[in-house]
Amino acid sequence: MDFRSDNVASAAPEIVDAVAEAARGSATPYGGDPWTEGLEPAFSELFETPVKVFPVVTGTAANSVAVATLSPPWGVIYAGRAAHVENDECGAPEFMTGGAKVTGIEERFGKIQPQALAAALDAAGTGEVHWSQPACLSLTQPTEMGQIYTPDELVALTDIARRHDLAVHMDGARFANAVAASGESPAALTWQAGVDALSFGATKNGALAAEAIVLFGDDRAGELAFRHKRAGQLLSKMRFVSAQLAAYIADGLWLRLADQANSQAQRLARGLEAVPGASLAAPAEANELFVTLPRAVIDGLAEAGVLFYSWPETDPATTTIRLVTRHDTDPAEVDRLVETAHNLAAAA
Repeated sequence: MDFRSDNVASAAPEIVDAVAEAARGSATPYGGDPWTEGLEPAFSELFETPVKVFPVVTGTAANSVAVATLSPPWGVIYAGRAAHVENDECGAPEFMTGGAKVTGIEERFGKIQPQALAAALDAAGTGEVHWSQPACLSLTQPTEMGQIYTPDELVALTDIARRHDLAVHMDGARFANAVAASGESPAALTWQAGVDALSFGATKNGALAAEAIVLFGDDRAGELAFRHKRAGQLLSKMRFVSAQLAAYIADGLWLRLADQANSQAQRLARGLEAVPGASLAAPAEANELFVTLPRAVIDGLAEAGVLFYSWPETDPATTTIRLVTRHDTDPAEVDRLVETAHNLAAAA
């Protein structure tokens, strides 16, 4: 019963087949192949606007190269306090930007609060040469607590960013889960809400190793191309990454996979909410579940072989755990976890 992360998931057969097909014969290297050249028309259709697409192999690369394109070395990148660009990239955004500063903003369930962003920008010292200058807002969709920003919530934040001349980046490592759960279009959750660049994730949702930087508008595309190469992300055999992305968005596969993960999270939430002493630490909206349980139940789950992470991981006294469902999560696996939790609570 493995609920540690969607990073533990298998690769979707359709994507494996696409890579195998791309392995037949030779192809022009460094993105000159048909798979890579076909990404921009396909993604432009998906997002209902012309876009530039830069395939990469990690989310860290997607986030760091994207924000480096949106912020100068003396810039400030505002992000939620739990965001990956703040906590989980080993300083890669600062490194790729050449020294920009990442600043955490107050959140609620991972969502940046507009009043907190406005207050930070009002006090930022814009134009003061001694201070780093506001440059970029980075939003995580869904958030690190599994919450989904609505289009209106995004616009409330991006309007503030625009008033202060900030560019807007979105970390969409689980973007498919947000689209599938919300029913909103990819366009409504990105450029129509004021997003300039999206880190479009696929690895957590069925790909082997494939992400993309999607740029809305081409005014930064020239710079991003050089940063993409300099970051070691212009692969010689780019076709194997691009084939994954092409198969991922073809015929709605990405949303079907995400919907499977989301539905199992809902199944898990319903089951665990009925456990005596259990409560959800945050609403279950995508494929991450944060649940507070009695210590005896948590310890018993671990002893029974359930794999999960405490939340936050740095707090040894926490009684909240994070459970993540995947595109390949078996409903029987969910039911076994729920049954085990009920039995442990009854015996406590």
